[in-house]
Amino acid sequence: MSYRSFSKKVVDGADRAPSRAMLRAVGFETADFDKPQIGIASTWSMVTPCNMHINDLAKYAESGVNNAGGKAVVFNTITISDGISMGTEGMKYSLVSREVIADSIETVVGCQGFDGLVAIGGCDKNMPACVMGMIRLNRPSIFVYGGTILPGCHKNKDVDIVSVFEAVGAHANQSINDQELTDIESCAIPGPGSCGGMYTANTMASAIEALGLSLPNSSAQAAVSNEKHMDCETAGKAVLNLVDQDIKPLDILSKKSFENAITLLTALGGSTNAVLHMIAIAKTAGIELSIDDFTRIAKKTPVLADLKPSGTYTMSRLVEIGGVTPLLKRLLNEGLLHGDVLTVTGKTMAENLA
Repeated sequence: MSYRSFSKKVVDGADRAPSRAMLRAVGFETADFDKPQIGIASTWSMVTPCNMHINDLAKYAESGVNNAGGKAVVFNTITISDGISMGTEGMKYSLVSREVIADSIETVVGCQGFDGLVAIGGCDKNMPACVMGMIRLNRPSIFVYGGTILPGCHKNKDVDIVSVFEAVGAHANQSINDQELTDIESCAIPGPGSCGGMYTANTMASAIEALGLSLPNSSAQAAVSNEKHMDCETAGKAVLNLVDQDIKPLDILSKKSFENAITLLTALGGSTNAVLHMIAIAKTAGIELSIDDFTRIAKKTPVLADLKPSGTYTMSRLVEIGGVTPLLKRLLNEGLLHGDVLTVTGKTMAENLA
């Protein structure tokens, strides 16, 4: 591969020997300097279970890039957790963190001269932030969702983080005692992954896939699964195809792609936080989008999913029956989606679903 629009400015020529010397120390071999360099943006953090596994996923993406003929470089950015800081002064930092994360991704990729980007996110603010950073840079890029958490179990019923909030209310009105509150608290979050209902993380993952910026069904895989490992590795390979074809986020995003995303979110009964983030993403891309577009599309789109918090089931149950793909196919067949929008596969939405 020779598509090195940015990295060649950093590492080519005798005068760039100091740059190469520093990169050799972090694992570059001589042959790597002739390969496209792909940044792997990991939002890993032990701050929250949503992101505690993402460095492991980044290794799969790194492997995918390297095995396909590129040179991957993993780097980190911050994340915070609304689920932990909710109801405290910490929430004043929440929306601001989206801009900080987007800024940091843009800064690292721009400074290091990466030719492409794989961004892995798994929480409310770092997911739209990853996409906003991708758009600002407008280099071949793919977003990978870190995946949904598996549900906990209490008295033979699925429980998640909202179950704990509900238990707090039940405890306050003395419907449950201290021990039952502790029991629910202790089992609701069994391991890595984003909050299990159609909350902001699963909502934004679905939206980003419908926008065309993730690989098919990336939004509907468990955080701890072979499918998610494969998704990351495949994304590493696929970004080199984008580099080869010079397909960038602004080649993919359009008013149609945003309308597709809003249609899917309506069908899923997604989080209203999507309005906040989708408008910000659209603004970054120079596409006009307003809350009126959500109202217009919602009036003609049926709610097809029965997912928490408004419904019964966790995201893991949707994963078990095929994820968002069946919903997208139905919406496309009913004429509610634009099938001609481009995606990061280099194919249209309709071609991906065929």
